[in-house]
Amino acid sequence: MIPFRNTWPYETVLNDVYVSQCPYCSAENVLIPLRKQELHFIHEGRKKLLVFPCCNNKTTLIDVDLDYLLADQPLRKK
Repeated sequence: MIPFRNTWPYETVLNDVYVSQCPYCSAENVLIPLRKQELHFIHEGRKKLLVFPCCNNKTTLIDVDLDYLLADQPLRKK
C-alpha cells in the first residue's frame, strides 16, 4: 500500500495532464509532460520519471488512479 503522503492530485483536460499546484515550488496550474494515454501504462505497472517543468524537480511515478499520481517518494509535507 502506498502512503497518502506519496500521492498528488491531477486533472486531465483533453489529452493533457495538469496539477493544480506543484508539490515542490507551489507554482499553480502546471502542465506536466505526461499524456492521458500514458496514465494507462503507468497504472499497468510501468514506471515513469516525471520532471516538473516549473522547477525541474523529479519524481518517479509508480502508479496512478482516477484522481491521484502515486510516487516513490513523499510529495506532501507533514
